[in-house]
Amino acid sequence: MTALDVLSWMLLAVAVPTAIWWFVVLIRVALVAMTRPTVRSGIDLPEPQGGWPSVSVVVPAHNEERVIERCGRSLLDQNYPRLQPIFVLDRCTDATAERLRSVDPDGDRLQIIENDSCPADWAGKCNAARIGAEQATGDLLLFMDADTGAEPDVIRAAVALLKSRGLGLLSLLSTLTCEHDFEYRSQSVATMALLYLYPPDMVNNPRKSRAFANGQFMLFDRGWYERIGGHASVKDDLLEDIAFAQRISWKGGLGNILMADGLFSCSMYSSRTSFRRGWQRIFIESCRRKPARMRKLALRLLLTGVFMPVAMSVAIVIGAVASSVGDSGPGFVVACVAAAGLILQAVALGWMAKMGRQPIRTLFLHPMGCLEVAGILRSGADLLLRGEPVVWGGREYVLEAR
Repeated sequence: MTALDVLSWMLLAVAVPTAIWWFVVLIRVALVAMTRPTVRSGIDLPEPQGGWPSVSVVVPAHNEERVIERCGRSLLDQNYPRLQPIFVLDRCTDATAERLRSVDPDGDRLQIIENDSCPADWAGKCNAARIGAEQATGDLLLFMDADTGAEPDVIRAAVALLKSRGLGLLSLLSTLTCEHDFEYRSQSVATMALLYLYPPDMVNNPRKSRAFANGQFMLFDRGWYERIGGHASVKDDLLEDIAFAQRISWKGGLGNILMADGLFSCSMYSSRTSFRRGWQRIFIESCRRKPARMRKLALRLLLTGVFMPVAMSVAIVIGAVASSVGDSGPGFVVACVAAAGLILQAVALGWMAKMGRQPIRTLFLHPMGCLEVAGILRSGADLLLRGEPVVWGGREYVLEAR
């Protein structure tokens, strides 16, 4: 047996499980696509019994001059009859207030609260949301991030779904914008990793729900918000959205997560540094502060997103060379199986990108994104093991590894 034979057999041993893996992933993606939970399903639902409930929209904002106008205009354009938009400007030192007021020159459609302090034991955003909730009069409370934009029908659709399903909390997975290189490279990978931890079908399963919510859009039945203690009950949690979902579940309530499907978008981070810090925080809490789980997810990304495509590319070349020289080994089979593995991976990732309304360019940058997100996960695990504090929202959180 020649060296080329040995190498071909070794590559075949990698190519077969890789092709099987991506075939299984593709089947899973197809099943999700067939039953995809999207907020668009609420657009055609009828008016709830008793009429449309009033909705107070609370938007905490800290130095958001880059995005605040978009958010304000999107709320004024909502196709909803009873809406109370409340913006809480938390210790802003930029032009956030001026730009927001330019959206509502008469000052009679947006309620703007300027807050200049924060208790030492509260994070800024959580405290600002609490201040807004105290001024809210709506039957439902919607908490939105300032870096988001809502299409005209999204609140109407979300309310119809919350009422028809009897939910205590309805949250949306926003459509993420891509403006910077790090977003094209790593944003889709980070989102896929998060959805691996919290698949929507498991989150929405009332019999064995895995509690999860996205703080960019959280619509509460007011009774449930007050029953769990409002923002005061989650002020010590690094991720208040997951904490809210857990408390709803613990009290016997139902929470759902739906895909925004283009009806609600978010520009999460303006720099690579903030992207890394933000996703590190998200993964620490999503992995329940377990360094071993974070490292396992990082290894999974490296294996599936880097090692597999590189190995398949090498297998195609080696298989083609072995076949062309008339080698008696499995060269041709290796090349075919490896090509099938790469095609299955490309189709699966492309399909996921389409469902998330992400540019196709993200597909070609996937291996680099896996490297970066794996690095974020490993650095988060190391931070936990060292006992270093996580700084977020103007507050330090000392987290104990589990």
